[in-house]
Amino acid sequence: MLTGYKNVFQRILSLTCRRSYHESISQTLACSTFSSHSKLSALRSSFFSDPSHCNNRSYQLSTHLHLCHCYSFSCSLSHSSRTTGPMDLKEVLKVLEELAPLSLAESWDNVGLLVEPIKCRPIKTILLTNDLTDSVMSEAEAMNCDLIISYHPPLFHPIKCLVSKNWKQRLAIRAITAGIAVFSPHTSWDSVKGGVNDWLVGGVGSGKVSVLSQAFSSAPQSHKLEFTARSQEELNTIMAELKGTNSGVNLQHTAVSSETDGFFISLICPDSGLTPSVQTLLQHATPSQSLSILQVKKRPLPGYGQGRLSVLDEPVTVAAAVQQMKSHLGLNHLRLALGAQQTLESIVSTVAVCAGSGGSVLNGVKADLYITGEMSHHEVLDSVAAGASVILSDHSNSERGFLAVFKKRLAGHLSNSITVALSRADRDPLEVV
Repeated sequence: MLTGYKNVFQRILSLTCRRSYHESISQTLACSTFSSHSKLSALRSSFFSDPSHCNNRSYQLSTHLHLCHCYSFSCSLSHSSRTTGPMDLKEVLKVLEELAPLSLAESWDNVGLLVEPIKCRPIKTILLTNDLTDSVMSEAEAMNCDLIISYHPPLFHPIKCLVSKNWKQRLAIRAITAGIAVFSPHTSWDSVKGGVNDWLVGGVGSGKVSVLSQAFSSAPQSHKLEFTARSQEELNTIMAELKGTNSGVNLQHTAVSSETDGFFISLICPDSGLTPSVQTLLQHATPSQSLSILQVKKRPLPGYGQGRLSVLDEPVTVAAAVQQMKSHLGLNHLRLALGAQQTLESIVSTVAVCAGSGGSVLNGVKADLYITGEMSHHEVLDSVAAGASVILSDHSNSERGFLAVFKKRLAGHLSNSITVALSRADRDPLEVV
């Protein structure tokens, strides 16, 4: 099968491929500004009345869907939808998806429903925990829990067998035996607006917050194929063949005629339709010689992504920042590495944070202070040498406090008959002795 594609992809690689992306909508159209259907309609009408956008029908459609998605997502975070009747697991999972879409999670992560009971039953009790350990599982069993939401996924790597000698697999066996579902949101909670990282950076004070590692739309990857055809007859033949080889795939195209060059065609196709479309076009002389492939860049989602940078409204000293973070995280001790030429009285105007292990996200970010759970020894040395002070709380201590925030948020979207509880057994495995 690979041999069959060899010539095609050699031809693809020989083409002058250019990366292209649609211009993102102005920040004034950000999701948080949508407070009513009338506002959405007005913004949408204003945008599509611009003649510069009307030449690309696929752009109009995808932008319209993107706006509608942002509006509904914003509403799901800001308005309560409590009911009084029972809710099953699927209904609760739907609420969780609305609060923090799993599509926001990092590609390497293992999020979502990890353990599903064989028998369906109404959800009455939900236990929130940062980590699912033996003690937390015992707590869940004792309270007849129906669903455990564990921020960190207890099952991460692929499993070839399910045996009790492995402690993580043993937890899954216990959950199945007890009829307890297990769900993990992990980095989707980090990325979402108003999530873990926004909560963490808020501990130092208010400020102008931006995202360090931008999240993009979860829409499927698409490509733009541009080529020419000599005549209307050739164009009709090519389009008929393209539709025949892409059965079930939505292909949208525009064709502009020219007195000297025939027709210039711009075709938008999803990732799944790229190979058959290119194969078809290479069978025709004119399209083969003129073909160019452009990857359509996914749109950024303002306010969503990993890590946060805050320009503080009121700068503080390093010492004050330490005390504020102790209070915010509920800890008596933090670890501090002062940046080069810095003291406890040095002024902090900019703060960069990343919940959990933040070395890779914070690397190279210009800020007076880094706040994260853990960094390697050499990552700390590099940060200090660059002039940034570093506060470390240990991994899960930088995340656990958000559970109380999410408890209230989740409870406001569930039935009154469901109890949402915070684990009392959950704690960071490391402590100061």
